[in-house]
Amino acid sequence: MLIRYGYDITIESDGPLPLILQMSARPERQIDLRGIEAFSTDPAIPFATYLDGYGNACRRLTAPAGRFRMTQTAVIADSGLAEPALPDAQEMPIEALPDDVLTFLMASRYVDTDRVSAAAWDLFGQEPAGWGRVQTIMDWVHDHITFNYQDADASRTAFDALEQGKGVCRDFAHLAIGMCRSLNIPARYVNAYLGDIGIRPPPDPMDFAASVQVYLSGRWWNFDPRNNMPRIGRIAVGYGRDAGDVALISSFGQHQLVNFTVITDEVDAAGRIIPPQAAPA
Repeated sequence: MLIRYGYDITIESDGPLPLILQMSARPERQIDLRGIEAFSTDPAIPFATYLDGYGNACRRLTAPAGRFRMTQTAVIADSGLAEPALPDAQEMPIEALPDDVLTFLMASRYVDTDRVSAAAWDLFGQEPAGWGRVQTIMDWVHDHITFNYQDADASRTAFDALEQGKGVCRDFAHLAIGMCRSLNIPARYVNAYLGDIGIRPPPDPMDFAASVQVYLSGRWWNFDPRNNMPRIGRIAVGYGRDAGDVALISSFGQHQLVNFTVITDEVDAAGRIIPPQAAPA
């Protein structure tokens, strides 16, 4: 399967504006690219690339004053299979976890485990440890939060999502991560392109999607409390402790967002879009 992904974003600022962009495929997916990630700006300016502390691919540039457009497109090969599951996967004792996994047990800016820990143990402390307990957490978060784009709040934490019962995909992810970490299960935040492959297309415009990875039986596994089903063609752009680590655009100054368009489409070998179709019943 081939997937074309990318974005078309325009901002406006009163003066030069340093930016960090995190909207490129993770380095481990670069081998699957069919060509390059074609990035351009209008007006054209130089930029640099680097990997952050979590291994996310970032672009660094300074937008000039006025209106500034950024575009990127690429085609990537994908298995076309739904994300794998392993119901027998087990939770691991903390002393057996790799060093680089330990940070995903800690509280972070949007995952205030000290405030959700009591609820986590009350709700899930008696569940049998392992994949089943993690899936029970995802099921509960999926049912607890009502999704609505109009309820987005950049300052909402996991505890706020628990109390308010509303939000967007990042809130589902933060609450699920908080519940897992409270139970000593490593969990990290994932930001990704996610098209409508294998599902009925929703009425909302395409956007980036937040989900979760949980560390079980020595590896990371994808979970998606917002959609609560294995998906096809998720293209991760960022892993981190929470949304603060994987901001799509970090700007060091004031700007206005003029346009924000995201594309994620299945295409054929000639680059023609294959319309989304729901999976067979």
